[in-house]
Amino acid sequence: MPLAMNQQRQQEYFNLIQSLLNCRSHDEILKTLEASQELVDFGFLQTLEAKGAMFSQQGDENKANWCQRFGMQLRETLNLDTTLNLESLSKEKIQAYLQFLIEVLQATKESNGDRQVVYPLLANNTDKLDEALAVILHRWGINTLRNAEADVAESLAAVIGIFSSLIEQFPLGNKISNMEVAISGYEVALTVYTQQAFPEAWAATQNNLATVYSKRIKGDRAENLERAISCYQKALEVYSLEEFPQNCATTQNNLAMAYSNRIRGDIAENLEWAISCYQNALKVYTFKSFPQDWAGT
Repeated sequence: MPLAMNQQRQQEYFNLIQSLLNCRSHDEILKTLEASQELVDFGFLQTLEAKGAMFSQQGDENKANWCQRFGMQLRETLNLDTTLNLESLSKEKIQAYLQFLIEVLQATKESNGDRQVVYPLLANNTDKLDEALAVILHRWGINTLRNAEADVAESLAAVIGIFSSLIEQFPLGNKISNMEVAISGYEVALTVYTQQAFPEAWAATQNNLATVYSKRIKGDRAENLERAISCYQKALEVYSLEEFPQNCATTQNNLAMAYSNRIRGDIAENLEWAISCYQNALKVYTFKSFPQDWAGT
């Protein structure tokens, strides 16, 4: 990673820490984090802990203690140290998650993904919208799809994909956990949606997965962006300019944004890739046909 990019992001971390220190209430802290969620990653945690050590050396124990407490909470929230072990949950607890998962997938299927039907069910079960649900969805989904008949597997994969999109955009609960559930769902759907058998569904799911990775809070920001870029590139293997011009333009536009935010690689080269992708999008987004998209691009 170039030094300039390191310094730029480091300064953004410092600015966010200062903004948090200036907050006067818990709600204000949450709003500040929400506005800068793309910065809340392992690098930010490391900077926060280093800043706390610096405050301690300067004799400012109040700020040093705040950084330490907040860092511990953030480390737990991002789950940076451990991965959930389902064996640590009771059978009754796991069964409750499974029942809820099946119920919400059934509601998604019967309502064809109607938010007015699915969202109240999610709102009443925000205590289950966590990492355990993401792990259980991944494990249950893969096992179920593996043993299902082809038509049943295809139908269930579609439902899981719709549910993943719904929970990704769900405004309540823990947004970090909601994203992890969505990622699990899209990954499960891709065990059925192969490029050979279901090229359009495969490309759409890759595009959705890329979108979540591009704004993912948990994990390393640089790695998340690499995964997003990879998924967008896969989607473009199907979304050609000739066969799917609008999908191609949208994906090229998203890929351009990912490259412009990329942390790894050479900054100049990343910007050249971003420019190229935007130019590809403009082959479809003409001023005459798509004036708003043209202007945005």
